[in-house]
Amino acid sequence: MTAKGILNLDIQKGKIDRNVYGHFSEHLGRCIYEGLWVGEDSPIPNTNGIRNDVVEALKQIRVPVLRWPGGCFADEYHWKDGIGSREKRKRMINTHWGGVVENNHFGTHEFMELCRQIGCEPYINGNVGSGTVQEMAEWVEYLTFEGVSPMAELRAENGREEPWKVTYFGVGNENWGCGGNMRPEYYADLYRRYQTYVRNYGGNRIERIACGANSDDYRWTEVLMREAGRFMDALTLHYYTLPRDSWQDKGDATGFDEAEWFSTLRKSLRMDELITRHSAIMDQYDPDARVALIVDEWGTWYNVEPGTNPGFLYQQNTIRDALVASLTFHIFHEHNRRVRMANIAQTVNVLQAVVLTEGDKALLTPTYHVFDMYKVHQDAERLDLQLTSGSYRFGEEEIPAVSGTATRDQEGNVHISLCHLDPHASAETTLSLRGLQDGGSWSGLVLAGDSIDAHNTFEHPERLRPEAFDGFKRQGEELVVTLPPMSVVTLKLSAPAQA
Repeated sequence: MTAKGILNLDIQKGKIDRNVYGHFSEHLGRCIYEGLWVGEDSPIPNTNGIRNDVVEALKQIRVPVLRWPGGCFADEYHWKDGIGSREKRKRMINTHWGGVVENNHFGTHEFMELCRQIGCEPYINGNVGSGTVQEMAEWVEYLTFEGVSPMAELRAENGREEPWKVTYFGVGNENWGCGGNMRPEYYADLYRRYQTYVRNYGGNRIERIACGANSDDYRWTEVLMREAGRFMDALTLHYYTLPRDSWQDKGDATGFDEAEWFSTLRKSLRMDELITRHSAIMDQYDPDARVALIVDEWGTWYNVEPGTNPGFLYQQNTIRDALVASLTFHIFHEHNRRVRMANIAQTVNVLQAVVLTEGDKALLTPTYHVFDMYKVHQDAERLDLQLTSGSYRFGEEEIPAVSGTATRDQEGNVHISLCHLDPHASAETTLSLRGLQDGGSWSGLVLAGDSIDAHNTFEHPERLRPEAFDGFKRQGEELVVTLPPMSVVTLKLSAPAQA
């Protein structure tokens, strides 16, 4: 297996917005409760009720932005139920996710404290499906108004004098489905109305985010851009990768065969087609790309782990998921003009999680390690990389075996990330380095599996982790990299060697 490419170090293709490495946390299963929030009285080490081990893990990968409270939960969430004394907060049944009791102990103040501890920006999703314009307007006032107002006074009564900074506010979620089963024309009018009252107070400036399409619903994008494009700062897109073509039997997270390994990777590549076609529609109404495309739900979705609540969406995470993440980030990079945020679903214990918890234990998944290896690309300049790969074939189908991306960071370091999908053989990848000056040094990291469902467990939490990589060599103006089977590699060329 071989791949060849040209890396033009003197051709820049725009910035990779750090927010494409964003995350999503919903009141779903054990994401919030047990995963992020344990309460001040928990024996699990915590700070203000938020578990320390998970916060430290998320700080390590420089989480830039965190979306909350949903998801489908957002359009049945009434924010006033989650403020004030926790003992007096309303209890409810989480009808979307598992039919469990939601005690609202994790609400606005707790979420903003979580963001403070992580050092990330909040992305709040408002309730259009079952909420009112007044409710949404008052939430924005409660969060961001400084001065004399009913909501500012209520915030102060609840222990917070100063307003928070909130940049990202979603006006509804999946309003074509769980958020109200709306037609695009109806939602476009509702969006225009609701966003009017998502006001900027003082120096706070909010980017208003409209609910976009499910997967390949291009008509939704057409109607939203035509009828409401001038009122939005961003439009969303949701796409999940399923090994099989059935939502009732999606395929398992472990114990799968090569057919499902291949189909998962092939389907993850569909993200490029979706972004390309939705962006083309957006370009008709917004040729300057003022409106961002935000992929605020993406990732793999499998059958839940045996013996767990079906509504909790708890699944294991393998080297296959790491490759899906790598491929997806490469696609986001290629579309950096339009894609300026993405939020993997979900941060802890749900779907393609980066952290899994069990009591006081926490483990880092292979997907986490890709986020860690790729954090060097946040806010870096994309470099022109032209890569041609041999094929990974299975049955009558084939996909490129090697994918890559390259950036230069603010210190002048160049980072090249590559992934190799073939589980059987290594791949020799040769890159011609144009615009390269002498000097500098090379180093690398690799994440590789020894089986197609290799994963970390609480008994063996470090079976998969990045290791130092030396499988590369300079040959004149070329860099030759030998990629192990089913692997992700990031190489660093330290600054002063760039043109």
